[in-house]
Amino acid sequence: MIDESITNFLQYLKFEKRYSPNTIVAYHNDLIQFRDFLATEFGLNDTSLVTHFHIRSWLVTFKDDKKTAKTINRKSSGISSFFRYLMRQGLVEKNPVRQMHSIRLPERLPSYLKEQETEQLLEEQNFGEGFRGFTDRMICELLYQTGMRRAELVQLKELDIEWGMKQVRILGKGNKERLVPISPMLIDSLKDYIQEKKDRPGTDRDHLLVLDSGRPLYAGYVYKVVKSRLAETGTTLTKKSPHVLRHTFATQLLNNGANIQAIKDLLGHSSLAATQVYTHNNIEKLKEIHRLNHPKG
Repeated sequence: MIDESITNFLQYLKFEKRYSPNTIVAYHNDLIQFRDFLATEFGLNDTSLVTHFHIRSWLVTFKDDKKTAKTINRKSSGISSFFRYLMRQGLVEKNPVRQMHSIRLPERLPSYLKEQETEQLLEEQNFGEGFRGFTDRMICELLYQTGMRRAELVQLKELDIEWGMKQVRILGKGNKERLVPISPMLIDSLKDYIQEKKDRPGTDRDHLLVLDSGRPLYAGYVYKVVKSRLAETGTTLTKKSPHVLRHTFATQLLNNGANIQAIKDLLGHSSLAATQVYTHNNIEKLKEIHRLNHPKG
């Protein structure tokens, strides 16, 4: 009974909500874990009999395994979405997750590059000769200049570049499109890159960026390139991932006077709350300026 509900819910996420394959896999894994826990610990296979006690017991197992509050809250949110779906289908009367409280998360500010570190990455660093080096540079340039996510970069097509308008069309979460401007210098570099692709027989002509073999990029390659390149900047950041360049994009825009609503739109956030985390970095910067420059600082 619960298996059928899970299958229908995942189909709903795929075809109606248009969630990404990675998101659907995450929901699937959590729901299967939850189903197995109910069957093993309580002999339950009926969602209408599930209470907040069962869900809390399941989440406690992850706390015992030293999982982070963020992971536990994500699993709780997934189960809550599942029960909201079941309520709309008339299969349960209430959402048992509503009776629970989420675990308070420690405040974590986004990791980002300082402006001199950005210059070290894009102006001073040697990406190497040949097509592979050109691709690696375009990966870093696009992530930094547009703030796009790694998954959005991987699926970017040649047709997504609007050359005359000097902007890129990005397909984000929930299949929502947004337009982000790019510099004339990046436009010229992309034109050169595409021309080099044309000169390489058997190269994928649909996706914008490709591997040295001619096949489309994959997420692991992007992560590896960015991690190694960030390490070479000498940054003291412990986290060195593609998302650091997204955070850098947003933080530097804010520090240079950009409107928070405009940053939200450029990042493709669905709500302003997700974007406001960058204002905390701005406040910390102001505190440091005050400490160093005010007579009573």
